[in-house]
Amino acid sequence: MALAFLVTMLGATMPTPLYPIYERQIGFGGVMVTVIFAAYAVGVTLALVLFGRLSDQVGRRAVLLPGLALAAVSSAVFLVPDSITALFVGRVLSGLSAGIFTGTATAAIVDLAPEGRHQRYSLLAAAVNMLGLGLGPVLAGALAEFAPAPLSLSYVVHIVLVLVVGVALYAVAEPIAVPEGPVRWRPQRIAVPPEVRGVFVRAAVAGFAGFAVLGLFTGVSPAFLTQVLHIGDHFVGGLVVFTLFGASTVGQLASARFTERSALLVGCAALVVGVVLVGAAIGLASLAVLVTGAVIAGLGQGMSFRAGLAAVSAGSPPAKRSEVASSFFLVLYVGISLPVIGEGVASAAFGLVTSGMVFAGAVAVLGIVAFVSLMASPRE
Repeated sequence: MALAFLVTMLGATMPTPLYPIYERQIGFGGVMVTVIFAAYAVGVTLALVLFGRLSDQVGRRAVLLPGLALAAVSSAVFLVPDSITALFVGRVLSGLSAGIFTGTATAAIVDLAPEGRHQRYSLLAAAVNMLGLGLGPVLAGALAEFAPAPLSLSYVVHIVLVLVVGVALYAVAEPIAVPEGPVRWRPQRIAVPPEVRGVFVRAAVAGFAGFAVLGLFTGVSPAFLTQVLHIGDHFVGGLVVFTLFGASTVGQLASARFTERSALLVGCAALVVGVVLVGAAIGLASLAVLVTGAVIAGLGQGMSFRAGLAAVSAGSPPAKRSEVASSFFLVLYVGISLPVIGEGVASAAFGLVTSGMVFAGAVAVLGIVAFVSLMASPRE
């Protein structure tokens, strides 16, 4: 189950180090890259809203297996040569697949946990999620740099991996008892009850800032590396992206050692420091400062995201917990898409360096706002 989750999320970020090649081969600019990237967030949001509850009625495997099929179809669409339309369609399908797995595979892994180990399995699911997102650019970058057919081979490899884990997933026993009776499909409601709004707003501001940093790295960092740092090595580009997601994984695991409030405070503080360093790296054209900032920002993003989700879930009425969680993830995926599109538009008008530094400053301000609001909130 965890391997199926990892392979699916791996496919979601594989195009990241390949964007410079697409730009040269198809002939579009940085704004189009950010819009194509945001199409992924649209797919994730649609999946969370449309299919968030479905696995409770039909079983986990009945939802995850079509999710894997979408991942394979997405990679197959990317094989269409020299087509912006194919890139958009592939990103939306990839987002749908990732959105299905984000909620359902997490629930399935926790369902499979032995008695008393649900928290540990929940952390496993979170780690697999971020590791998959981080390893996608590494795999695609390595194949693009050291193997032939850079815009095809990585997707073929991903399709093969999906087929392998699909067989394994099919062999896994259904982890929940599927209720009898007709299936009543309905979209996931988006709502935040009054009793949890204070906690929700504070966690959502921190989460928005953290996911905006993820969006910056996966959507814009390839252009920064090639145009500003003049690094054309696709494998290096993938590794730079991995530093952020790998650090986020460590941050999520480390958050278990803190109280939720402490993890949010430490996470927000680290996020601010990290994103300031990222902004400085853009101005200084320094790879070392960029990687340092990515590690610190990733640690902060992982801690604040994990603690924020836990705080929101704990403060929500049980009957409305899934609605609140869906609302939280909706805010996060707005954070991973819209600001990056804005940064892409600004870079076309003012240049990549200026817009990148302004973007980093804006995210730092959001992190400071979240930190101050947490300090001012009453201890619970």
